[in-house]
Amino acid sequence: MSLIHKRLKGTEIFKAVFLLRHIKCRGNVSAYFVMKKLTSLFSLSIIIMIMVSMRTNAQISPGNLTLAHAKLEGLSNCTKCHVLGKQVENFKCLDCHTEIKQLIDEGKGYHASSDVKNQKCYKCHSEHHGRNFRIINFDPNKFDHNKTGFRLDGKHTQIKCEDCHQTKFIINTTLFDKRSGTYLGLSTKCVSCHEDVHQNTLGTNCSSCHNTVKFNPAVFFNHNNAKFKLTGAHTKVECIKCHVKETFNGKTFQKFVGLDFKNCMPCHADVHKGQLGNNCVKCHNDESFLVVNRNSFDHDKTRYPLRGAHVEVSCKSCHGNIPLSKPKFAKCTDCHKDEHFGEFTVNHVVEDCKNCHTVESFKSTIFTIQEHNKGNFELTDAHLAVPCQSCHYKSNEKQWHFKNTGTRCIDCHNNVHGSELTAKFLPDNKCQSCHVTDDWNKINFNHDLTSFKLEGKHAEISCADCHEQKSAGGKIIFKFASTKSDCVTCHNDVHFGQFNSEKTDDIPVCEKCHGFDNWKPVKFDHEKTAFALKGAHEKVKCSDCHKKVTVDGNEFIQYKLKDFKCAACHS
Repeated sequence: MSLIHKRLKGTEIFKAVFLLRHIKCRGNVSAYFVMKKLTSLFSLSIIIMIMVSMRTNAQISPGNLTLAHAKLEGLSNCTKCHVLGKQVENFKCLDCHTEIKQLIDEGKGYHASSDVKNQKCYKCHSEHHGRNFRIINFDPNKFDHNKTGFRLDGKHTQIKCEDCHQTKFIINTTLFDKRSGTYLGLSTKCVSCHEDVHQNTLGTNCSSCHNTVKFNPAVFFNHNNAKFKLTGAHTKVECIKCHVKETFNGKTFQKFVGLDFKNCMPCHADVHKGQLGNNCVKCHNDESFLVVNRNSFDHDKTRYPLRGAHVEVSCKSCHGNIPLSKPKFAKCTDCHKDEHFGEFTVNHVVEDCKNCHTVESFKSTIFTIQEHNKGNFELTDAHLAVPCQSCHYKSNEKQWHFKNTGTRCIDCHNNVHGSELTAKFLPDNKCQSCHVTDDWNKINFNHDLTSFKLEGKHAEISCADCHEQKSAGGKIIFKFASTKSDCVTCHNDVHFGQFNSEKTDDIPVCEKCHGFDNWKPVKFDHEKTAFALKGAHEKVKCSDCHKKVTVDGNEFIQYKLKDFKCAACHS
């Protein structure tokens, strides 16, 4: 029998019946004539029944079915896939492949994607090409997994297909066969492939906390969305501190729900041993357990009410790390160190600080001037305005001293005069010889005790005019012992040395002509010179004879005439 090597579509099945008249049967000839008389169109089902009943070996199939559909071979099974007079319709395929139909109906999986949903099944899954034909022509390496509705990202992009597509992960065994090589039947829920380490205590929406890059840490988890919001120091606590690991159902389990947080006790030990109840937030906050809410805790109910600066002191400063400790408080030194290092010890007992200080501030004092004046140094005048530390605080030692601080001026003040004042005028370094406590610039000194008595204008000028100088660096230096008594030490020699030859030890040369009231030469007597004034010379002005001259760039009146013959003045 010659075979028809033409692929038949579903609509050509009826035409195939009429081609049977050309088939040369090997056996029953009468069957050929019976079929020849069937010139009218009958339903395919009747023809198939007749052919089966006549046990014909004739074959009208265009080719063998694949191994998956081999059980559908034979004319009696044609209509299970084909519709008479039409193409192969998708619903026929889906009548058998119910798992695909359900996925399409639910809008899930690859066959529900826009690329596939409206396509004919036979476009991809063609039949009658033999038993070994690959009806599912699928290349995993080129497949776009995003079209399945489950996008691969994170770690999922790094694993093999068979790591997930395993029969053990198929949950719905009623709908999906657990046959090897299938890509169907998996759920998109994480727990279908991954172990639920939370043991069904947190639901199945793993992506609300985790991502696909790494399981730990749970990057999407926000504790503020939980019933217990993290604030204060809780934000710095490691998860394991509250969510401990335990054994549950024979496995290691970290508990995240069902924790008791109605108060602090389930996590924190009660250091007060129940004496203050269990409402910790009444006194504490979650910033630090050591920070006490003073608005709630009433220290006045204790034996030591807080006053002054003590109100601002932290509890830890007195109580240390044990809030229930009961520190001593009878004396200030029970908490505070003795800043005076025993200077106020009387009969081997340190006097209490409250004799001088208050709780308002240690720096302030209630030690009055009247109390100070009972001591061996009475405060008077400018000393009344001097702060205590100026005398009692030694900056080089960074320490206060009150006993044996000294009562002499030199104990607090520097001797700015150095060797300029001899012991005659500064006996035992007693500044009172010249100065008073009212004002340092007020001088009470008798200049007549020196070898230079102040007369005339000298009695009216300030000490600084003669005794104060400035160094090269601008520092003021007082000169006393080293100050000379000759006039030119303070005054300029306007005569430019004309009278240097007349110097004597008993009388300064200037004083021979000048007094101290003014610069006029009231003591000058022309008769004592080498040229006594006689006759008409008595009426001549000084300037007529004593002219201005310039010597070495210095202009001055020449009093010492070298030649006083008549011809020197008169022509």
